[in-house]
Amino acid sequence: MEINKKGRLYIGRESEGGEPVLLKASTLTTHGVIFGMTGSGKTGLGVNMLEEALLGGTPTLILDPKGDMGNILLNFPDSTPDELEPWMDEGKAKRKGVTVADLAAKEAAERRADLAGDGITPERIAALRDNPEFKIYTPGSSIGVPMNVLGSLKAPDLDWQDSAETIRDEIEGLVSSILVLAGIKSDPVSGPEHILISMIVETWWRQGKDLDLATLVGQIPTPPFRKLGVFDLDVFFPQKQRMNLALKLNSLLASPSMASWLEGEPLDIENLLGAGDKTPCAIIYMAHLNEKERQFVVTLLLSKVVTWMRSRPGTSELGALIYMDEAFGYAPPSAEPPSKKPILTILKQARAFGVGLVLVTQNPVDLDYKAMSNAGTWIVGRLQTENDKRRVLEGISGGMPDLDARISNLEKRQFIMHLAKKSKQTVLNRRHSMCYRFGPFTRAQVASLMAPFKAEAPTTPEAPTPAASADVEDMNAPAAIAPPVADGVEVVYLDPAAPWAANLGADPTSTCLAPAAAVTVQLLYDETRAGVAHNETYEAVIFPMDGLINVEDVLSVDHDERDFRPAPPEGASYELGNTKLQNKTFWTSLRSDIRSYLAAHRNIEIWKCPGLKLYSRVDEKPEDFKARCEQAADDAADFKVRRLRDKYAKRIDRLQDQISSADVRVTELQVDVSTRTQTEVMSGVGDLLGGLLKGRVGSRTLSRAASRRAASKKAQARLATARQKADAKRRDLVELEGELQDELISIQSEYDALAASIETLEIGLE
Repeated sequence: MEINKKGRLYIGRESEGGEPVLLKASTLTTHGVIFGMTGSGKTGLGVNMLEEALLGGTPTLILDPKGDMGNILLNFPDSTPDELEPWMDEGKAKRKGVTVADLAAKEAAERRADLAGDGITPERIAALRDNPEFKIYTPGSSIGVPMNVLGSLKAPDLDWQDSAETIRDEIEGLVSSILVLAGIKSDPVSGPEHILISMIVETWWRQGKDLDLATLVGQIPTPPFRKLGVFDLDVFFPQKQRMNLALKLNSLLASPSMASWLEGEPLDIENLLGAGDKTPCAIIYMAHLNEKERQFVVTLLLSKVVTWMRSRPGTSELGALIYMDEAFGYAPPSAEPPSKKPILTILKQARAFGVGLVLVTQNPVDLDYKAMSNAGTWIVGRLQTENDKRRVLEGISGGMPDLDARISNLEKRQFIMHLAKKSKQTVLNRRHSMCYRFGPFTRAQVASLMAPFKAEAPTTPEAPTPAASADVEDMNAPAAIAPPVADGVEVVYLDPAAPWAANLGADPTSTCLAPAAAVTVQLLYDETRAGVAHNETYEAVIFPMDGLINVEDVLSVDHDERDFRPAPPEGASYELGNTKLQNKTFWTSLRSDIRSYLAAHRNIEIWKCPGLKLYSRVDEKPEDFKARCEQAADDAADFKVRRLRDKYAKRIDRLQDQISSADVRVTELQVDVSTRTQTEVMSGVGDLLGGLLKGRVGSRTLSRAASRRAASKKAQARLATARQKADAKRRDLVELEGELQDELISIQSEYDALAASIETLEIGLE
């Protein structure tokens, strides 16, 4: 199988069959983890992965705590003894009883054979040597390419409105790094030290201004803000404690060893990984640092990676690879070191931006499970403990039925590769690295390899020479003496922490002062008919005060005595301008203009309901006043309705009595009619039967029957009349109730209309 396939990483060969294992480069956008005990070959496998990525043109950033990842620079296409001899271990030669030259010849021959067996040609090694640009950065030291990690706390080139979360994440990483370096434990969420320094950095970066560590430390005792959260600064973090923090950080800054952290190329991910003529390979060498310093570098670096990657366009291809050798202690399962958050953030989010992260560690149990679960590629070598194996088996499901045994029986340089998108695992033997695996570099070796880059580095430019004085003095140049101010006008100086200072365009770091007027006016609004007697305090600042002043351009602010200081800052200079601050007439005229402006523009509006003679209170919400009017209208309508119901109640009662009497009369007549009808029928039948039985029906009998029939008809007529009267009374009641209902609706409509007739009432200043 061809090993030189675009977009594929040739990392080894299958243990059974010997076919090349070609890992898709884009697979690493879902990140990877490599596990293996000391001597398992995991570092060599990681080097192979990096070699392939660089051959494919992928920029790489390598975090190197042990100092042996720089071996990737040792590329010798021909692998001659002369090329290898400078890198031979004299102690090893002595132990073998041979000369260094003999050892070099032996290893050169073995190396050529091993590489040829893996199908790696000298041309392939030459491409790895010539195409990338390898740099070994040594933060905190000048042995390699020095890196200025703190000299310029550069504000990200991002818009706050769109990228606030990204910038705050970088601030959190930056502050955590500084505090770690200073040996200060402070939680990003609750630690006052962390919160204070973060807020200072945010204040500067919001204004697009870069910081340096010295300025940051100097801001801690008197930061450019007065509150943190809802509490005053001095309550949340007393001034004495702030000074102690500043002194502790200043001791760090004043340390002679700190100078090396402030020299060299600035820490800029775009510079480290940005496209150039060659594919960049930036190795961050940290073997010379202690654990605290390594934590500082890793946290700061990866926090900046997060910001950088979020500024990149989305892609599904691998655009950059970050490799972290020996990740133990940087993302542990049971602790929260500062480096853990940016690592987890990269694992969760970097895929969308084409950035891959590979973590290498000896023990899987030393890595947070969230980190492991976000990795799509697991490569497992020989493991040290059953706990390590158990952790791996928990993360790999399916595939080899005998996976447990296969892991236990792995040999040196042999690995099991598990891809999240595939159910089957691959057992592979890693190929031989194209670079010469010498081992950890000494400081002298790093210095020798990086000497060409130091020679190319520009020398520190000389300080610029002051320009010659102009023949004519610039009248607008700042003066060292404050301009005079008329008697009776209090002079104070803006505190940079005033919350509204930025609205004026004030620079909290500047000592150049310009005049401004702080205005305070007591306003009275009086309207007897509305029951309004309202007082307000109007506060504003007039700035700039150069030449003609337009009071309509004032900035309304809520200022108080805490916003001002009685004395100017040390080394202050003053912009004189053209305003005649020393003239009383200027201030008299300014006061008059302000009064006129307020009288014309500072009227207040309230709401009124003429029909109900109601007025809103000052600042009462329209919906609240409307509800109040509706309630008043309902109360008035209820009163009128009660009177109307009283008026109709008597008529309704009278009609109901009449209906009851009529119903009684109807009932009586119904009984009478029923009785007469029964009597008529029974008597008539009796007379008729008697006459028939006796053989005669006389005229008297017929007359009696006719009389009874006439009486029944009269009773029925009286019943019908009674029913008509009862029905008429009921109709009268219905009409009366309808009349009442109409009047009730009319009342409600009348008062609804009154409640809805709300108007504005403008009240002017007294």
